Amino acid sequence: MFLDFFLLLRQHALPVTLPEYLTLLEALKSDAGGVSVDAFYYLSKTTLIKHEQHLDLFDRLFGEYIAGIPSKPVPGLTEVPPDWLENALLNDLSEEEKAAILAMGGLDALWDRLRVLLEQQEKRHEGGSRWIGTGGTSPFGAMGYNPEGFRMSGEAKGNHIAVKIWEQRDYRNLDDDLELNTRNMKMALRRLRILTREGQDDELDIDGTIEETSRNGGLLDIQMQPSRQNRVKVLMLLDVGGSMDEYIDLCSQLFSAARYQFKRLEFFYFHNCVYETLWRDNTRRHDRVPTWEVLHKYNKEYKVIFVGDASMAPYEITTAKGSIEHYNEEAGIVWLNRFKQQYPHLVWLNPTVPGYWKYTSSTGLIRDWCDERMFPLTLNGLTQAMKCLKNPKVRYSAD
Repeated sequence: MFLDFFLLLRQHALPVTLPEYLTLLEALKSDAGGVSVDAFYYLSKTTLIKHEQHLDLFDRLFGEYIAGIPSKPVPGLTEVPPDWLENALLNDLSEEEKAAILAMGGLDALWDRLRVLLEQQEKRHEGGSRWIGTGGTSPFGAMGYNPEGFRMSGEAKGNHIAVKIWEQRDYRNLDDDLELNTRNMKMALRRLRILTREGQDDELDIDGTIEETSRNGGLLDIQMQPSRQNRVKVLMLLDVGGSMDEYIDLCSQLFSAARYQFKRLEFFYFHNCVYETLWRDNTRRHDRVPTWEVLHKYNKEYKVIFVGDASMAPYEITTAKGSIEHYNEEAGIVWLNRFKQQYPHLVWLNPTVPGYWKYTSSTGLIRDWCDERMFPLTLNGLTQAMKCLKNPKVRYSAD
């Protein structure tokens, strides 16, 4: 009966496999998943999901799958009227009063007492130590104080130690379109590392040692080898100013992660589109470097990463003297093509939402120029971009 659930996950590109599905069925046969919807949820998530970035999508699909199936109520408990829990009086208890509130004898005792109160209580209650209500010292209700109890609804505003929270679960969005932070940027950029062995033989070669020892009839013959070095070379070109101002923090995180991850990183700045000069320091934009010098200095071994929202007037790309800052003798597309011809491994990272790209003409021009190698600045987008820098055939579709 769970084949539809498995197919639903597959249809939405969750990487669940047939062996994992069979493992889930075996667990269900052994009663490991219990008989409740919640138990099946936890079992299926544990069995099928391998990475936290898929948790949010799994939760949404699970809710879609079980839509229309009522949750099994706790036997013997009726619903608490919402008006019993409206508002709150937050008691300002002294330390002596708090110390005087003792534990209620464990979870079983709390359940038994709650059943009795639900049968006896007839109206809303606020403050106090017995009934289900708000702002008091009863173990049942909301926004009160008690060392152990049940929070019936709402956000916690008391001492945050309820034994059980009676409210709908909220799941944090952990899918792969998260905005990036410096740590997961480093992890994504790490995919581009190209390791080679160079230098002195200062690292133990385990495989070589085993092989040579075997050839010597068991006499130990230690073999050494050079350590692995990260040989990737990266040239990063960052758009600054104008519409990019709102992405300063995000681009700063990317730059920080790149400086940490790539030992051979060269970077330059431009505004909107690349023209005949670039610069290294935004506080000294008059100290410019000829773009021809950059093209001649850094050979085709460099992986080139453009970072920008590609949002500008189309003529800034297509027309000579189209720059808004100066009269450029050659169109921006001419300079872009020179980069494309020089560097076969090239991507463009765009911090704007991919759904908006099709509404900006200049973005479409840049996407066409880079052969759809434009990727969003999300965890998934950055990961795909690093794959593209290794394999130029990788593409991103924003449609």
